[in-house]
Amino acid sequence: MNKESIARNFSRCAYFYDSYADVQKRAALEVLNGINDFSCGKVLEIGCGTGNYTFLLREKFKKAKITALDISGKMVEVAQKKLEDRNIEFIVADGESVVFPNEEFDLITSNACFQWFANLETALGKYKNLLKKNGLISFSIFGPLTFRELSVSVEFILKNTPIAANNFLDKDRINKMFTSNFKEFKIKELRYEESFDNLLGLLNKIKYTGVRGNGADSKAFLGSRHIKRIEEVYLNKFRSIKATYQIFFCQGLA
Repeated sequence: MNKESIARNFSRCAYFYDSYADVQKRAALEVLNGINDFSCGKVLEIGCGTGNYTFLLREKFKKAKITALDISGKMVEVAQKKLEDRNIEFIVADGESVVFPNEEFDLITSNACFQWFANLETALGKYKNLLKKNGLISFSIFGPLTFRELSVSVEFILKNTPIAANNFLDKDRINKMFTSNFKEFKIKELRYEESFDNLLGLLNKIKYTGVRGNGADSKAFLGSRHIKRIEEVYLNKFRSIKATYQIFFCQGLA
C-alpha cells in the first residue's frame, strides 16, 4: 500500500465523501451496535475520515475522552468542522505509526480503514498494548470480494490489472492475526450490494469514497476506450452494474 497515494486520494474527495459513503455509514452503525454498553473512559478511533463514526461514538459514550485520527488532513478538517462542539481531540497521523506514550484506552475502534494498512498484524499487536486490561478493539474491514464484479470484468479486458480490493485480507488471515494477539475474539461477515445505472456511476462512487487505493478502479486509469468494453463484459456476466461489498466486523478482548 502506498500511504501517500491513499492519503492523497482521501484528501481529494474529503468534501464529496459524505454524499457517496452510504455503505461506510451502514458499516459504522453495525460496528457501534456490536459494542456492548460498558464503562468507557477513553476511546481511540483510527481512520476517522469525515467524522461520521466519530459522531456515533460521541453519542454512545457521552462522557468518554475521544481521540480520533486520520492520515488525511483534509478529512480531519471536515470532521473538526462537523464536530467542533463535541469535545473530541483530532489528530492527523498514520494509524500504523502513531505513538501514544503512557496512554491506555478502554476502546480502540475503526470503520472501513484497516484494509489500507501495510501490516495489520503488527498494528493489532500495538493496539493490544494500548488497551487496558479487558479493553476492547472493534472494527470493520473490507474483504477481498469487495467489487468482485468489477474485478472480474476488468481482468477480462485488461489482463493482470488488479483492482485495489484484490489485495484486501481474507477472513482466515484476519483470524490468524487475532489468534496471535487476543485472548478472545470474534469475526462476523456481512455483504452489502449496490446497483448503478452505468459503470461510470460505480467508478465515481469508488473515486469519491477514496477506496480505489493503488488499483485499476478509476476512470483515469482505465481510460475511456476501455470503459465501454468493460461495461459490456460487466452486463454480460452479471446482468446489471451491481457492486458487492464484503465486510468483516471484528472484535478482540485484551
